[in-house]
Amino acid sequence: MNIPTKYSPIEVEKKWYDYWMKHDYFHSEPNEKEAYTIVIPPPNVTGVLHMGHMLNNTIQDVLIRRARLKGYNACWVPGTDHASIATEAKVVAKLKDEGIDKSDLTRDEFLGHAWDWTEKHGGIILEQLKKLGASCDWERTSFTMDEVRSESVIQVFQDLYKKGLIYRGYRMVNWDPEAQTTLSDEEVIFEEKPGNLYYVNYKIEGSDDVLTIATTRPETILGDTAICINPNDDRFSHLKGKKAIVPIANRSIPIIEDEYVDVEFGTGCLKVTPAHDQNDKVLGDKHKLEVIDIFNDDATLNTGGMHYEGKDRFVVRKEITKELEELGCLVKIEQHMHKVGTSERTKAVIEPKISAQWFLKMEDIVKPALKAVLEDEDIKFFPKHYNNTYRHWLENIRDWNISRQLWWGHQIPAYFYGEGVEDFVVATSKEEALELAIEKSGNNSLSVSDLKQDDDVLDTWFSAWLWPISLFDGIKNPGNDEINYYYPTNDLVTGPDIIFFWVARMVFAGYEFMDTKPFSNVYFTGIVRDKQRRKMSKSLGNSPDPIELMEKYGADGVRVGMLLCSAAGNDLLFDEELCAQGRNFSNKIWNSFRLVQGWEVSDKIEQPTSSKVAIEWYQSKFNQTLQEIEKSFEQYRISEALMSLYKLVWDDFSSWFLEMVKPGYQQPIDAITYKSVIEFFENNLKVLHPYMPFITEEIWQYISDRTPEEALIVSEYPKTDKVDEQIISEFKVASEVISGIRTIRKDKNIAFKDAIEFSVLNNDNSSNRFDSVIAKMGNISELNYVENKVDGALSFRVKSNEYFIPAGDEIDVEAEKAKIEEELKYTEGFLKSVQKKLSNERFVNNAPEQVITNERKKEADALSKIETLKSSLASLG
Repeated sequence: MNIPTKYSPIEVEKKWYDYWMKHDYFHSEPNEKEAYTIVIPPPNVTGVLHMGHMLNNTIQDVLIRRARLKGYNACWVPGTDHASIATEAKVVAKLKDEGIDKSDLTRDEFLGHAWDWTEKHGGIILEQLKKLGASCDWERTSFTMDEVRSESVIQVFQDLYKKGLIYRGYRMVNWDPEAQTTLSDEEVIFEEKPGNLYYVNYKIEGSDDVLTIATTRPETILGDTAICINPNDDRFSHLKGKKAIVPIANRSIPIIEDEYVDVEFGTGCLKVTPAHDQNDKVLGDKHKLEVIDIFNDDATLNTGGMHYEGKDRFVVRKEITKELEELGCLVKIEQHMHKVGTSERTKAVIEPKISAQWFLKMEDIVKPALKAVLEDEDIKFFPKHYNNTYRHWLENIRDWNISRQLWWGHQIPAYFYGEGVEDFVVATSKEEALELAIEKSGNNSLSVSDLKQDDDVLDTWFSAWLWPISLFDGIKNPGNDEINYYYPTNDLVTGPDIIFFWVARMVFAGYEFMDTKPFSNVYFTGIVRDKQRRKMSKSLGNSPDPIELMEKYGADGVRVGMLLCSAAGNDLLFDEELCAQGRNFSNKIWNSFRLVQGWEVSDKIEQPTSSKVAIEWYQSKFNQTLQEIEKSFEQYRISEALMSLYKLVWDDFSSWFLEMVKPGYQQPIDAITYKSVIEFFENNLKVLHPYMPFITEEIWQYISDRTPEEALIVSEYPKTDKVDEQIISEFKVASEVISGIRTIRKDKNIAFKDAIEFSVLNNDNSSNRFDSVIAKMGNISELNYVENKVDGALSFRVKSNEYFIPAGDEIDVEAEKAKIEEELKYTEGFLKSVQKKLSNERFVNNAPEQVITNERKKEADALSKIETLKSSLASLG
């Protein structure tokens, strides 16, 4: 068989992905097997593959490929999200470049452009995922605005409205002046930012007195409708019942009393602007204050802004400060740190705004979701500490603002037939709406032309929360074969940043519409950051192109590189060297295969004792690692599982086992041993396949001529079996003995071709099971067990046993002693530094578990080495 000298990822990856697609290995239909289902967190149609997608989808592919090998009917459903705000912004920008303004288009004309854009760009990210090896059921690819998903969204809106859970009301909402739409509370990011506190004098009506107010937003002064003081604050008791004059506007406003006022902040009294502050709105409602809205939708000032009309709010802030100063009203300006709400999508500063919007009542809908995660644990979060985040949000949740002032999205199925606040009906069509409107109004003269559908669309997340249900048509076609078979899904892999936007809301929907959970487990990945701990982003220029990475290191290499340092819930500090490490691992596996394939096999020679014991050892070592991997997967410690596998294949299999069974130069290997080598290699490939699908399939197909039914992707995962702990323990000693022999050979320039004598002082009464292996790998001509130390010999210690190799005349004993003493001094210093770190209580309590384990291993290794060095010194006299 002609096997290429070098492994070429690009050629191999395309070949096998095409092969898997051709033979329909990714597709799933309900059958007699147990289902294992994952639904993809749908990426935005505006998106292209970034490092976060790489991490998230690699983990999903590992889970789905592993489930497929374990005999489940594995189904990974892909799809994309229409992303109302982001997509509309992209389309508006594209039209602007073409000289077209959105306001000059009808809704249908604009949607035509949006659909054209979506069809051109929407599938890019899914095609990129194929290069990563994602084994999604592409026949099931869905879109949140395709027919099934759209009809599901509209039906759910109607059902919730009929239940009284959806209502329309005037509320203070979060307004994004750039996207010109409302946002839910979860879409507002509060950031601590430096600002100013402006101290402004308000005249007291009918006197020469003034009252100083501190505000962070002087531009809203023109919308003030009251001054509020704390009734318990004696400083302002003389102002009760009086009025103040708004600077510049010269309006008279009441001075009201409310204990809401914090007497410690600013000057201890505050200006009340009900149209532009959530808390001021509450005060305004309580005290029946006038509401003056001074902002347009784009955050420029309207006619209420007087001579500032048409100017941006931040421009006005500077200009009104100057005017206040000229009027003698500005007392001082202090620097001030405060939280500023910004849009999660556009990064624009949010403007509080009173608006008629649609809301979903949350008080009752959250109760089953709280119970499922926090009491019954029907849904488990990994890591578990996200339970606290989930609890905090659900216990403090407010009604969900589900309407958006956009055209791209699911248009709200509400139809208005009059001017009154309640003059609307909810229906799936204008014809149905007309019937309902006539019935509700009693006006038989109404016609379809009298109806106007609400211009707003639903929040993107209002379709996303139905994703695990609507993907199997469980809303429009409840109880169908697919929803019964695939739902609830098994695992959800997502980022913790959308635990509110998406994860919790899917749980709400699951219990509301299916009366059960949407998934059993949620694995929260960390955020991919650079080595300076900065989140990767295009704007910072610190994010590599995933496609270029795969072209450079191979998809398998990138997958391994990312997962080796990706503990559940912890941020991944990405370093391109990790991808190089992944590529090197691919090369190691490839070269090991080439080595094995190059051996001549003979059924005429007996199996050496060394090979027999090596096979017994590796079988137990493999079983032990398999058990470790199973435990890691139970806790979704996928990175740890890969590390166990990495060590097994690189160290135990390639560096030890293959060397233990390797035939002599130009000698054949016995058929019995070779058969075991191939079996072990195939089992390694099976366990590696979820992580490294391409190279494993390539080698699997090289090992033997396989039919499509025998492809690695659909083979059978190895079963866990008993572990002989004794043989694993004995090999550990043997491997240290072999390493000791090799070290002496290297230090003393004793060529491996020169056989040497070897003596053992077996103080520990250790087994001699691996003597044949030691003799082979150390090229020992004679192995003796002695009762006393061998004088003048080079020695080393493993546990309590001492091992001796004759020094020979050419060894300078004094120079050797000096060298050992120097190494001993260094090792004792190293040990001291490690023990100092481990004695630091703060370090031990805060460092990751793996870091502590590594430090304790360093300590143990250093103690063992010191003992060996001291023994070597003693043997030299």
